[in-house]
Amino acid sequence: MKLGLSLGYSGAHLKLPVKTVQLAEKLGFDSVWTAEAYGSDAISPLGYLAACTERIRLGAGILQIAARTPTAAAMGMATIDALAGGNRAISGLGMSGPQIVEGWYGQPWGKPYWRLRDYVTIMRKTFKREAPVTHEGREISLPFSGVGALGIGKPLKSILHMNPDIPIWLGTATETNVRLTAEIADGWLPLNFVPGSLKIYGPWLEEGFTRAGGGKSYKDFEIQPGISVLITADIKSALARLKPNIALYVGGMGHKDKNFHKDMMTLRGYGDEAARIQELYLAGHKTEAAEAVPDEYCDEGALVGSAERIGERYKAWADSGATGLTISTPQDEALELMADLAGTRP
Repeated sequence: MKLGLSLGYSGAHLKLPVKTVQLAEKLGFDSVWTAEAYGSDAISPLGYLAACTERIRLGAGILQIAARTPTAAAMGMATIDALAGGNRAISGLGMSGPQIVEGWYGQPWGKPYWRLRDYVTIMRKTFKREAPVTHEGREISLPFSGVGALGIGKPLKSILHMNPDIPIWLGTATETNVRLTAEIADGWLPLNFVPGSLKIYGPWLEEGFTRAGGGKSYKDFEIQPGISVLITADIKSALARLKPNIALYVGGMGHKDKNFHKDMMTLRGYGDEAARIQELYLAGHKTEAAEAVPDEYCDEGALVGSAERIGERYKAWADSGATGLTISTPQDEALELMADLAGTRP
């Protein structure tokens, strides 16, 4: 089981936990992941970390595709990979949601399936440098020929000789986009994945592999869900610490009628609870919304408690079909415990 370290995105102030990242690298962690919402970006911190580390893979988890064009994303990740010595960058991509796409980036939500497909295709062409980049897509085309175009756009090939095989992972959740991920991506950053989730997602992934052709299968594909880890004697308090963030996403990270996080909670069998959390959150009752998140829902998607309890519950994750876990924790001792459980410590 590979291990990743999640740094998330900044709050009001950006401070990279460099010593924690270096500890994770020393413990044999495979990757470290940054993020972006509508504050700090995901690429810049990776450049800083490239200078502070030697081996650990540098993942953007995720780049919101409305934030930059596919060639700009390819330029950014190829630059990180070059600064890091090569074969270390992972381009994690995702859609975000329509409120952020249209409200923050000023881009149309459009058709996410086709936008992701076009975006990945253009990034791969940019990395490989086999020819000047052109693409006739349903959502994105190069050269641009839409409203306002002069009609003199010139296909170009990157000046930088990029690593042609920088992996692209997708953060997706819906059936259509999970199938697409298995078809066109090298890895998957699943939302709301817990042990047992492959009963739902497995057929979608397998259909995507079939569409990809060439014998693509799980052996060619990484699956790395995120998980919170906390060593504590007070399990109930630990679970309570997770609830405000869950309530934020299920209740407020999206429109009432279009919230993927609410949909994912429903898919896991908590439909009534998801509806109640959203109702409370949108009414301004954030504390009550957090309190409405069931303990068992939090516990399914986390590893909390004593080292012994975590070790016992880790077994289900090891058998879940995931190839890795991205850890969120404020505790160095939790990183050490996970390294021992996963067998990554040199």
